[in-house]
Amino acid sequence: MSADTPRRIALLRHAKADWPDVSDHDRPLAERGRQDAPAVGLKLAETGITFDLALCSTAVRTRETWKLAVQELPARPRTVYEDRLYEASPGELIALLNETPDEVADVVLIGHNPAMHALADTLSGRAEGDTLTRMTRTGFPTAALAVVSFTGSWKSLEPGVGTLLDYWTPKEH
Repeated sequence: MSADTPRRIALLRHAKADWPDVSDHDRPLAERGRQDAPAVGLKLAETGITFDLALCSTAVRTRETWKLAVQELPARPRTVYEDRLYEASPGELIALLNETPDEVADVVLIGHNPAMHALADTLSGRAEGDTLTRMTRTGFPTAALAVVSFTGSWKSLEPGVGTLLDYWTPKEH
């Protein structure tokens, strides 16, 4: 793929987690999260994007979200469980995406707030329709999904180069 290849990044915040007496990293999904995760998987499928790669935080709630969401996709992307996604800043997430091989066109990132919302804001120099207004108004609740596109190599991904194509939350379906 050339440097002018269009690429898309789906930013998925984990579904609603429970608060049992375990470490934050080990928190499982709540019942609502187990319902919302397949719904966001359906939304991912509706985008028509065939993801080449999924980068998922190692936290229990993100792994459970992805396990339920990916079942709704027509094709399962290669999945990498990445420790660096847990408690990452937007800059750290961009640095991680900069490492993506250029043969990968489309990536889904399954992570946590506030980083998912901040990354969607940081990357999106432009937005289609009312996507940015809706994202700003609702924040980035659990199981929210933003899809950002940009053109270029993964190494060229930086603040403001993207277009916010889509924004969805479970409450919108």
